Amino acid sequence: MSQFVRSVLPAAGLAGPRLVLGDQPFDVAANSFRLLTTGPEPLSIDGATLGGGLPRRRIPLSELSAILMHPSCGYATSDQVWRLLISRARTDGPAWVVGAVGVALPGLHPAAYRLRTFSGDVQAELLAAFVTALRTVKPGGTKVAQRLLSATFTAARAALRTDEPRTNALVQAPVSAPTAGHPDVVLTRAVATGVITPREAELIGATRLDEVSVADYAARLGKATKAVYKARDRAEERLVTAIRSGVLSDEDAAVIADATMTIAPDPAQHA
Repeated sequence: MSQFVRSVLPAAGLAGPRLVLGDQPFDVAANSFRLLTTGPEPLSIDGATLGGGLPRRRIPLSELSAILMHPSCGYATSDQVWRLLISRARTDGPAWVVGAVGVALPGLHPAAYRLRTFSGDVQAELLAAFVTALRTVKPGGTKVAQRLLSATFTAARAALRTDEPRTNALVQAPVSAPTAGHPDVVLTRAVATGVITPREAELIGATRLDEVSVADYAARLGKATKAVYKARDRAEERLVTAIRSGVLSDEDAAVIADATMTIAPDPAQHA
């Protein structure tokens, strides 16, 4: 993580100790991103040149991040934007690496929860893996953002397993890396639009996708099993409402339905 911090701080023009002290790695990235995208000359792209329904003006990357996570933004537009961000990150210096990281943070947050903890170590591995993915993922093809997240998740999970082969909970947890159209990506989209919280996304992901029983999940949190069932039910009800109201796209609806409605319930459900 220290190498990442050293690379981004000069780009943001910040004093390292003041920014980093007491902050988690995601906080460092978010603060650097904020400072690069505010002021009279924020880091931005030309929406008029890219097209794809983007505003026909300079778009600060902070605003761009919100646009990309909105359900009205299609994959074609997202792909155009991410191809540009990858290109700028590879050729135009550390500021654009920070910019790309900042745009991706809404997707990296749920990934941290899927790795069982929001600790600094997990955040650091995700950031390092994402920076590597910016250099290695092929920008051609479709669903570029999803492939970036998939490569990031896979690399971070492998690094954490290597660091703690016996004690890391990831060794025991059968977590699948998110791929294009994977429910992980859909849950990320639902978090970004405010339908569910990151904690609720982690709960649904763990108990619906990773075959963790609700009883075991509740035990990890020190909560009653019945309370966790109720929390999941409430979150999934909001997902269904978002699907029916059009907040989430038809494609999202199909993936969410497959993830949350066709898996056999736990034997002790609501016991």
